[in-house]
Amino acid sequence: MASLRGGFRALSWANQLLSHQRPSWKCASCKIAPPATARSLRRFATTSEDASKPYYVTTPIFYVNAAPHVGHLYTMVLADVLKRWRTLIGDRDAQLLTGTDEHGMKIQQAANAAGIDTQAFCDRNCQTFKDLAEAAEVDYNYFIRTTEPAHKEAVQYFWEMLQHRGYIYTSKHEGWYSVSDETFYPQSQVHLSLDPATGRKRMVSIETGKEVEWSSETNYHFRLSAFTDRLLKLYQTTDFIQPTQYNELVVKSVSSGLSDLSISRPVERLTWGIPVPNDNSQTIYVWLDALVNYLTKAGYPFPPGEGSRLGWPADVHVVGKDIVRFHCVYWPAFLMALDLPLPRNVLVHGHWTMNKEKMSKSTGNVVNPFFAIDRFGVDIMRFFLTHRGGLESDSDYDNSYIIRDYKKHLQTGIGNVVHRTIGCAKGKLREYIVNATSGNSSASARDQADQARDQAYEDTLKNLARNVTSKMVRLDPRAAISELVRVIAETNKYFHHSAPWENPEEKQRVLFNVAESMRITGILLQPFMPNKAKELLDMLQVDLSKRGISSAIYAGDPDYGEDVKAKILFPPLIVEE
Repeated sequence: MASLRGGFRALSWANQLLSHQRPSWKCASCKIAPPATARSLRRFATTSEDASKPYYVTTPIFYVNAAPHVGHLYTMVLADVLKRWRTLIGDRDAQLLTGTDEHGMKIQQAANAAGIDTQAFCDRNCQTFKDLAEAAEVDYNYFIRTTEPAHKEAVQYFWEMLQHRGYIYTSKHEGWYSVSDETFYPQSQVHLSLDPATGRKRMVSIETGKEVEWSSETNYHFRLSAFTDRLLKLYQTTDFIQPTQYNELVVKSVSSGLSDLSISRPVERLTWGIPVPNDNSQTIYVWLDALVNYLTKAGYPFPPGEGSRLGWPADVHVVGKDIVRFHCVYWPAFLMALDLPLPRNVLVHGHWTMNKEKMSKSTGNVVNPFFAIDRFGVDIMRFFLTHRGGLESDSDYDNSYIIRDYKKHLQTGIGNVVHRTIGCAKGKLREYIVNATSGNSSASARDQADQARDQAYEDTLKNLARNVTSKMVRLDPRAAISELVRVIAETNKYFHHSAPWENPEEKQRVLFNVAESMRITGILLQPFMPNKAKELLDMLQVDLSKRGISSAIYAGDPDYGEDVKAKILFPPLIVEE
């Protein structure tokens, strides 16, 4: 773990359990501007200066204008896996933030269409996203809402600091505005399109396909153009954006030139949001409002020296590819303007499609995440989404794919191996483990080919935790779980070729090796499938104190396997297609 890529601090196995004193005081309303002399020459920072800073992971805050879909579930699960992984390797104070974005024109229009009070509309839909996080067993530490008073104070303070430093000015703005995307687009990023449902010609965003309307208004602007060079340096000298293909796209976009950003709307157009400080005729742009949520949770505005102790800078922002510009251009520029440390990484993922087409409510090809969890179980959905979800590309969703992977990798994979291992041992697994770890296992009947197979398989197990860790350091949970899937398949082959059921006493080493594969796999699967991993480790009688990463090494735990009993870990699915 020599690399710090992805923002992970390398933790030695002997120095896993970190203790953090959590401050109890948080100033959410202090209005003291930092003196100009305190400005650092450091233009951006992707690493924390405080080694004791809690590891901090975020999801985007989800827009409450509509019900959550499987894409929201995927983002939550990815972020949760990263947070749980940090806990597994000993960062007991790792933090995860999720929540809801409750301001903007879309919310205002949706509430009006529903015929209910806007705050009541937000309260109702916010609860749906909370329910999804609970159903997915997302181990979040804080669920933030942009309608919270503390967030309003943080956003207005952030605005005042930008204004104090001369980065905000008023100007007439003309351009194409998308209510759906809550953003302005230049002429080069829109085109005329035919609405397939009505045959009506309309202007739409080239990037998102959402309709835009011409808008002309006087509002506040942020001097985004002033940060072109500093942003390019960020992209070119750090691993700020992962995977790298998104970095290349952002570099290309920023290199072509940045225009200053409209960061407010007249109240005649938008009332549902946070008012501009000292100007009630303008409402703060929803994306400036929303992005500050990551700071709000960390106690912004920070008391002197407290930012890192409360989690900032974020270690990973997990976002979908449709909001890369907001998180990788606007957000770092805002932070640079105030000399605040930048997030260490933005992890971007692709979308889920159905029949290779983008999911859309209008066509009916959407997946209700609650139904999916109810049908297949939370751990199965977490496994499928992490294993099949695309970071660099989109992924196609189909119930038949979930069933296929369940049977292949879980039911006839892990489930079959652990059941047969316990069955073959016939109540002597603990004895075989003791003999193997003490060097007393019988191998007299094993020929050289068998012993070579044993050695090759043992090497695989010795490298397993290291290989999975390297993938997680690179912020690639899909590659990490794919490594586990690969070793599970190898285990099945090893078990089949070694045939320990023929003479368990002479093939104790085989049974020990396979039991080790299940123990190590169970430890490493905990961030991905917390319930099934616990069930597997409980079945093998692995002590609770030996389920951390330091025990995920070959022969790293000589004390498990007492009085184990076989059970069905992955039963047949009740309903199949």
